[in-house]
Order: sequence, then structure tokens, then C-alpha cells
Amino acid sequence: MTGSLARALWLAWRSPTGRIAAITFLLMALVALIGPHLLADPTLIPDAVSGAAAPSASHPLGTDQLSRDVLSRVVSGARVSLAVAALAVALSLTVGAAVGLIAGYAGGLTDAVLMRLVDGALAVPRLFVLLLLVLVWDRIPLAALILVIGVTGWFGTSRLVRGEVLRLRRAEFVQAAEALGATPGRIILRHLLPNVAGPLIVTATLGLGDVILLEAGLSFLGLGVQPPTPSWGGMILDARPVLLTAPWTSLFPGLAILITVLAANLLGEALQSAFDPRTA
Repeated sequence: MTGSLARALWLAWRSPTGRIAAITFLLMALVALIGPHLLADPTLIPDAVSGAAAPSASHPLGTDQLSRDVLSRVVSGARVSLAVAALAVALSLTVGAAVGLIAGYAGGLTDAVLMRLVDGALAVPRLFVLLLLVLVWDRIPLAALILVIGVTGWFGTSRLVRGEVLRLRRAEFVQAAEALGATPGRIILRHLLPNVAGPLIVTATLGLGDVILLEAGLSFLGLGVQPPTPSWGGMILDARPVLLTAPWTSLFPGLAILITVLAANLLGEALQSAFDPRTA
């Protein structure tokens, strides 16, 4: 499986779309990691009454209505948005993979109960559940936001993993492991999990774009990342009063969302095509 995984990743890299998307996404991650250490404090308000200033040599992306540097806020917002997306996707992937592996391998009553619970959860719109949960907090902590997004996003992953496990359940290598006395836990971790790694990687990549949009939407509604911590959605919300007079205050965080989500989705599509057996 390691060889086929490496080959699929190589095929995705060879694709022009996949390569450009991967480089773009990695650059965004690098900027989010290093940028805040090289730029001014994004929460610094040097002059709260002078208003927004257009892009200039001293402020390449301009300043907002509170004279805060837009470049610093966009870069710091990248760190927040990507961190929330990465941690939330990792959590949902872990829970979804665990439920799918157990349901698919155990079968019977265990499978029926877990999948009926998943079906019920999928019947309720995720955004509706998130809005109900975040409204419980007046100011939701960042860790709680990540937890809420993560635990409401694993249902589709569990169904995907279950389907793959059902397909592999009667494979010769699984039956051979059972005949040799391998425990169910060992079979799941050593034989089934590596063989569902490809779909999980695709799901994680596509999920990053979805969570970035979701976090930005919640922050735009004032229910996500709370001030003074900068986030792309929160920056667009703050820019509403000066949308016409200072469009750069919302343009650049909007472009950051667009570029990052597009790169994640294109990379996910390239990986999906690479893992498709018909491309082998």
C-alpha cells in the first residue's frame, strides 16, 4: 500500500493543476507560519481617528478604518483560518475513520446502530447545528470552535470509510490475517486502515476548503473567531461600514479565502484522480 500511495501522490504532483494547487497551498501555509513574526502587530491601533488609508509603500495592502495594517491582519488571519481548518479536519477525520472502520469490520448490529446514528446526523444541516452550538457561548473560545466544527464534520467520512472496509472485508489478505489469529484491532490498524488512506487524504484535502469557508462564514456572522484575533471572515465583517470608501479592507481577505479554498479543492480533485484505479 505504501508504494501505491506514493505513486498516487506522484501522479497528483505530475498533474499541472495538482502541482500549482499544492505549491499555492504550501506557500499560504508558509506565509501563515512565518509571516506574523515578520510583520507588525495586527491588533495595533496607531491612530483610531484617521480612518482607512489606501495601499502605499509603508502599507502594501493599506490600512483599515482603525489604521490597522491590512497585510498584517491578512497574514495573521491565514494562521488562524488554516489552524482552525487543519485541527478541525484532523479531528473529524479521526472520529469518522474510527467509526467507519469499526462499523465496516464488525458488521451486524454494531454496523446497523452506528450507521443509523450517522444517517440521523446527516439529516440535520451542519450549519444549523453549528449556529445552535455557538450561540450557547457569548464569546466562543478558539479551542471550542475547533472542537465544534470537528465533531460535526465526521459523518460523511465514516460512511466513506465503511464502504471501503466492506469492499476489503473479504479480501484475501484480510482473511489470511484472520486465519493466522490476528486480533480485530490489529487487522483494522495494520491491514484495513492503510488501504483506506487514499480516500482519507482526498477527504482531508477537500475538507480543508470547506472548513475555511465555514469558519469564515461563522466569523462574518460574528459567531466564529472573536476580536481582536484577526480572521478572514471577521475582517470582511469589520470592513462592512467602509466597503465602498475603502474596498481594499474587504478585497484582500476575500481574495485570501478564494485562493486558499480554490487551491485546496483543486489539490483534492487532483488527488482524487490520482487515486482512481482507472488512472493506473
